[in-house]
Amino acid sequence: MFRFIVILVTLLLCQPLTLLSSVAAAPARSESADPAPATPSEQDRPDWFKNSFLDMREDVAAAAAAGKRVILYFYQDGCPYCAKLLREGFGDRTTEALARQRFDVVAINLWGDREVTGFSGEPTTEKQFGAGLKVQFTPTLLFLDEGGQVILRLNGYYPPHQFAAALAYAAERREQMGERFADFLAVRASTAATGQLHDEGGFLPHPLRLAHNRDTSSRPLVVMFEQPVCKECDELHEIILRKEAVAYALSGFDGAILDAYSKAPVQTPDGRDLTARDWAAELGIKYTPSLVFFDAAGREVFRVEGYLKSFHVHGALDYVATGAFIAQPSFQRYLAARREALAARGITVDLMQ
Repeated sequence: MFRFIVILVTLLLCQPLTLLSSVAAAPARSESADPAPATPSEQDRPDWFKNSFLDMREDVAAAAAAGKRVILYFYQDGCPYCAKLLREGFGDRTTEALARQRFDVVAINLWGDREVTGFSGEPTTEKQFGAGLKVQFTPTLLFLDEGGQVILRLNGYYPPHQFAAALAYAAERREQMGERFADFLAVRASTAATGQLHDEGGFLPHPLRLAHNRDTSSRPLVVMFEQPVCKECDELHEIILRKEAVAYALSGFDGAILDAYSKAPVQTPDGRDLTARDWAAELGIKYTPSLVFFDAAGREVFRVEGYLKSFHVHGALDYVATGAFIAQPSFQRYLAARREALAARGITVDLMQ
């Protein structure tokens, strides 16, 4: 109680209007505390998101008692993909209805300092909590089961039809039936596309012998997991990789394209013979396209999952090619520094182009 009074008095002195509005709108609660106040510049989000005290055990238990599951939604201020998810994903009436009926959505600022109580009861902060869960992209959504275990993870923005499929997968508890999300997505979310697996000039020929490639090449390797019916794969190859700066960055890599659902043989970077489908499943590939990067020794060092535009794809290529991932483990901080350097030179970046 004493701690709460000190916090309340401090916040009243610093931001009286923000706090009073937050307290007035907060639902009643028996304990003598109020949910952590929202940060003034946080991404605008639906008012039906859970007004959480950021106690993970409490949130999971409350959702389970109501027949719901928890979604942890990691965002950051000024994130265009977060805005796109809220507008086009949660903004769809059917999707919103399912989300409100079957989930409690808890928003967490990737760089926030609000207090969080973790799954084991440990006190931490939003940014430490996100770092512990290895959140590299915003938005990132973690779907939790009734025991607080992550049953589905969406790293980055997913287009509306695929996001809706993710909600349905978790709501229908498909993981309890032994069904992989990748299989569920392939059936539920197919959309009109070229229907052809793409090819890139200079990429490695099939059948892929990636261990041999790692033995004979000192260049980093990028493996693009795709599928023939994939509008986002079409955009990656027909638009993003055709941009001169991105094409130049890609030229520093050995590249390979795999159908994530095929039974084509592939020699993995560590020398095993698997089918493309089995390797994709082993790597946890849930979205196409997914770009997985390997160093000269065949170790995975980074991956890009989710819908990204040119700046982020270009940034990911440079992040790996320059070895920046070694000194800066946060891809978001790397991108932020990159944007600031460009802005200092008078160059404005449109993240959605």
